[in-house]
Amino acid sequence: MTILIFQMELCRPITVQSSQSQGRCAHSNNETAFYLPDGCVNTLHISSTNTVREVIEALLKKFFVADNPAKFALYKRCHKEDQVYTCKLSDREHPLYLRLVAGPRTEMLSFVLREHETGEWEAFSIPELQNFLRILDKEENEQLQILRKRYAAYRDKLEEALGGVWKPG
Repeated sequence: MTILIFQMELCRPITVQSSQSQGRCAHSNNETAFYLPDGCVNTLHISSTNTVREVIEALLKKFFVADNPAKFALYKRCHKEDQVYTCKLSDREHPLYLRLVAGPRTEMLSFVLREHETGEWEAFSIPELQNFLRILDKEENEQLQILRKRYAAYRDKLEEALGGVWKPG
């Protein structure tokens, strides 16, 4: 077993089980959703036989993340000649093997946990999808209010300008 360092680059909030609900059903009411801070780094003990899918599941389990592991992907980040390349790893690859092949300099190869970028909505639970819809509805209503205020102000100015020029009858 060797320790590997994983950077967490998650744009969406994660759902974490509270300490009271650990070991219970993952859909209990003792869950909290929050955003991870930028640059969050975690370590994990893994062996060379652990696959990417097993590493993702172990990372989520270690930090009591209740979200579906299918929502996440592991990426390798390579530094070559002042360039940074990021590549999604397949579920059957072995991160520790890749780390050992890359050599001792950890800045040459690192691992990043991210959400899938392909829009795979089936990986989300129904409550998560409903929450997305609530957020979108709220944003839509806010934008509608802004537009209504802008056009009401425009209408008032137009009526004021017409009031000085146009007089019926």
